[in-house]
Amino acid sequence: MIKKMQLPLQTLNLITGFAVWVIISSLLPFMSEDIHIPASQTAIITAIPVVLGSVLRIPLGYLANIIGARRVFLISFILLLFPVYYISEANSSVDLIIGGLFLGIGGAIFSVGVTSLPKYYPKERHGLVNGIYGLGNIGTAVTTFSAPLIANHFGWETTIKFYLILLIVFAALNFLWGDRKEPKVKTSMIDQIKGVYKNEKLWLFSLLYFITFGSFVAFTVYLPNFLVTNFELTKVDAGIRTAGFIALATFLRPVGGWLADRFNSLFLLVGVFSLFTVAAIVLAFSPTIALYTVGCLAIAVSAGIGNGVIFKLVPQYFNKQAGIVNGIVSMMGGLGGFFPPLMLSLIHSMTGQYSIGFMLLSQVALASLILVIWMVYQDKLSISAEVFNCTGQGILVTDKKGTITAINPAFTALTGFSVEEAIGQKPNILRANKQSADFYKIMWKSIKENGMWQGEIWNRRKNGELYLQWLNISAVKDETGEDVRYVGAFSELPDNRRKSG
Repeated sequence: MIKKMQLPLQTLNLITGFAVWVIISSLLPFMSEDIHIPASQTAIITAIPVVLGSVLRIPLGYLANIIGARRVFLISFILLLFPVYYISEANSSVDLIIGGLFLGIGGAIFSVGVTSLPKYYPKERHGLVNGIYGLGNIGTAVTTFSAPLIANHFGWETTIKFYLILLIVFAALNFLWGDRKEPKVKTSMIDQIKGVYKNEKLWLFSLLYFITFGSFVAFTVYLPNFLVTNFELTKVDAGIRTAGFIALATFLRPVGGWLADRFNSLFLLVGVFSLFTVAAIVLAFSPTIALYTVGCLAIAVSAGIGNGVIFKLVPQYFNKQAGIVNGIVSMMGGLGGFFPPLMLSLIHSMTGQYSIGFMLLSQVALASLILVIWMVYQDKLSISAEVFNCTGQGILVTDKKGTITAINPAFTALTGFSVEEAIGQKPNILRANKQSADFYKIMWKSIKENGMWQGEIWNRRKNGELYLQWLNISAVKDETGEDVRYVGAFSELPDNRRKSG
């Protein structure tokens, strides 16, 4: 019963954490009426909670493996009580910066669930499970939509204090219903980092999540104030539109995970970053609210699906180091939400417009698209290498002049020749001198005319022993039909047909 409750409980935990995480950005238009906030500090105040919410994802993902998700969620909600109360009593921009820094704990708990929940489900469901957990992102929409409405009636100070009750309730729920028997992993953080930091896929996934989740966070904190100042919308209208962006991106996250469980995840990411690139270009050239809405919704679609797909890939490639990798990748995603608001504000202060910033975003998305296509190609090469190295048949590859350029482990096992001894030699190092010259003439005539030859042939091992093998030689041709290399695949025939030299 307790295990079955972990997915809904941890998803609700994430909703709560994310709801607290964006309190400042959602209520900033109200706070600015009572607190003097210099224009130069607006972007910093909204971006600061993202910093701790990103950096802490590594230790929290690690701790989820060491002490279990129950304790991490419980401690996090208790700690959040202090910055939330502090912000409710703020009377300066410095107070908001200090409180916002520690408010980041609410965003950091994301790495807890993506580390814990896959332990309860088979691998083929990890995409959907992490996607459902990712619905917790809707917490940002809950606050963005409801906080301005409540603040209209009770004031922003009282609105923030309501969150203290929410945090106490969920601290109690985790104490009562969290899984005390969750499987633990005791590997040290340093050892886990050493095991993954050289893996190029870790940093590629980090970059991709930097774009997808980073854009989600950035638009969440940037839209409310931007829509009010740039399009002169009311604070409530801006909150509703931002909530719509958040809701669309959030509900598409499990869709992305579900699709990744059924289709090639990398092909899905090609589509995601193609759409993202086009959407960012639309934002760069959208003078009207209608076009701006279309661009934002397209960003929401690509970010939502992309977030779900990426967290299907993480446990797929890093099963044993999922905790630390989830922390690193999700940290990069959080940091991805920190830089765009600052960049847009800086560019706007220098040029008086946001177009250059959005065009830069489109180019980053285009670069990510190229990297995903490269990864698709690398995966195909990896599959080919696995087949080459794992097949039980001996395989040798030669260039068109007959010089050996590659062999597989089975070749060494069957012949005794190592890679160093075989590469650069001719296949005649295996010749047993039991076939006539006419035999080889017929063989090569078949290869030239038909592209292949197969049959029985006597060959010699490194130790001089003769053995009979079944050999298949195929010609590899280029676009013009010319032979560029030859591939030989062979297996040893039964012992009763073998002779000694």
